[in-house]
Amino acid sequence: MTGMVFGRKKKEARDEKEEALSKEELLGALGIYRWRIPEGYQEVESYPLMAPFSYAIIAQNEESSEFLYIIDELPMDMEEREAFATLRGILEEELEAPRVDQSLKEAFHEQVPLILEGHGNVVRDISPVGVKKIIYYLERDIAGYDKIDPLMFDPNIEDISCTGFGKPLYLWHRMYENIRTSIAFDEEMLNDFVIKMVHKAGKHVSLAFPIVDATLPGKHRLAVTYGREVTPSGTSFTIRKFRVDPLTIIDLIKMETISEIMASYLWMLMENKYSVMIVGATGAGKTTALNAIACLTHPAYKIITVEEVAEINLPHENWVSTIARPGFGMERSGEISLFDLIRSAVRHRPDLVLVGEIRGEEAYVLFQSLATGHGGLCTMHADSVEIAMKRLTQPPMNIPSPILALMNCIVVVKHVRSPIFLEGERRISSRKFVHAAEIKPGGSIHDVSQWIPASDTFSEDFEGSHILESLSLGLDLSMDFLLQELERRSHVLLWMAERNIRDYRSVNNVLSRYYNDPESVYEKVLKSV
Repeated sequence: MTGMVFGRKKKEARDEKEEALSKEELLGALGIYRWRIPEGYQEVESYPLMAPFSYAIIAQNEESSEFLYIIDELPMDMEEREAFATLRGILEEELEAPRVDQSLKEAFHEQVPLILEGHGNVVRDISPVGVKKIIYYLERDIAGYDKIDPLMFDPNIEDISCTGFGKPLYLWHRMYENIRTSIAFDEEMLNDFVIKMVHKAGKHVSLAFPIVDATLPGKHRLAVTYGREVTPSGTSFTIRKFRVDPLTIIDLIKMETISEIMASYLWMLMENKYSVMIVGATGAGKTTALNAIACLTHPAYKIITVEEVAEINLPHENWVSTIARPGFGMERSGEISLFDLIRSAVRHRPDLVLVGEIRGEEAYVLFQSLATGHGGLCTMHADSVEIAMKRLTQPPMNIPSPILALMNCIVVVKHVRSPIFLEGERRISSRKFVHAAEIKPGGSIHDVSQWIPASDTFSEDFEGSHILESLSLGLDLSMDFLLQELERRSHVLLWMAERNIRDYRSVNNVLSRYYNDPESVYEKVLKSV
């Protein structure tokens, strides 16, 4: 960032040292900014990542209007770089492995001050600001994610992808979507970086086993293809960032992804252990929707989640998270599949079984658990309700058509954007619950909600809901009472949205109070209107 240089300039000659310095090191030695806005670009916005050490700059090409994401880090001067190199060698020898209850960063912060005390001569001539910069870069490279570490602190970034060496990394940014960055790796650096990341996830990658899916510390999802045998452009990777503070149903209402009445309908389904499937394309927001809907369940319900990679994050105490495990060796012995986990989950008598994604024989086991009275929630890749039903009835899932109705409701999530031919400075992009349909016995469907693109509104029909009709018979309540209850719950959700009660624990607290004493909560809502 402009005006963010703390490096001290040196006037003495450095001829011998500068010959060996890289361009990046030379800039640091001279106290010049590491990154300036490239020629032909104009700065759009900037914001801190790890202030005061790293900032994000969004720049736009004046001719093509394309955006560029620039990481602006405080550079080190020559003395600081020398101290950094020395300390890095010392730390690589003296740092001990983290304890079982410790993360790598926690171990770093605990041990580094003690190591620095023992090697104070290394930083004797460095200013306090310079020492802080050195520690920042040491933490970034040893305990963090190297040169992409600042990206992991940007809450606007959903995923980070590298398509090969010598190519710029791309991001999925919540405001700017696919955006090119100022970061690139050479071949050796990229291979070393990926090996380090895979080892950090507790896995192994090699030319013999070049494809790896793993979970990084912090539950970030890593997908890797290593070497040129699989990808001719060289090693590639994608990191899908895990949200520590997941989006809730209140966030989806505020973002107009879903209407408040549809949210209250899903709330009623979750309370009464009905099953819901979320379908959509890759990156449509299926897992986000799954997590938000799952948080609507009764706080006392026993929930078991089944995933290949840990992505679901719930506030419930009575929750068991299970993760599939690949096999070992060439014969993949000891493999624990989604099929095994779902079959095991049913024996634990859960109120609700959540499956991160179904794509094979595990779908049949899930439907059998639904037939025995368990609630179910899952995602699947499909672009519409009709395609989802066809996928379910064909190999490898092979769900018999007569039991399709055990999946009570299918919700289609899409990432939509306004067409390029519409006038305006920027195209609007968002995620929407574009279609929600109930599956009736016999395989016919009833549309309860549809998104209308022309007006950006939802058309809903709950009066003809087969599920609400079934619920009214089961609870011996009139249909009118259930429709009124939907309205009451929608008022509660809107009240929460207006007061920004949106983090998943706060939402869970309000829902818990409503489950235990709905009248007092609704009365409080009415008084505040």
